[in-house]
Amino acid sequence: MNKNIAWGILFGFSGAGLIGNALFMLLAPATWYRELPAAVPDFGPYNEHFVRDIACAGFVFGCVSLAAIRWHAFRFQATILLAAFYGTHSVLHIFDTARGFVSAEHWLIDLPLVHVPALLFLGLAMVASRSERRT
Repeated sequence: MNKNIAWGILFGFSGAGLIGNALFMLLAPATWYRELPAAVPDFGPYNEHFVRDIACAGFVFGCVSLAAIRWHAFRFQATILLAAFYGTHSVLHIFDTARGFVSAEHWLIDLPLVHVPALLFLGLAMVASRSERRT
């Protein structure tokens, strides 16, 4: 597969997921809070403003992902930003689960949409960093 196509698919899934989730949070915050399979209520009481605040960050990072599809020269920076976003989110979930703030079932609940993207973008950031140093 062409390298540009592979990067485009990755950034496309990331961007679509982040923007889709952000729009869901902005348009139906109470439904997002209650119905998302990630067991969001386990992390604390509902706060509509806070859900929408988080949505704004997700929307921006989704735009970063989509911008990286169009502007190849921006891919290195976008990968670093997304690795930082997904990585810090993952570390927070690890911390909260490890300290017993949420039940141990969150190790599995959080795996697909919190920890896997963090590991994926951390790996991509390392690959992109090596590539950037060569140029």
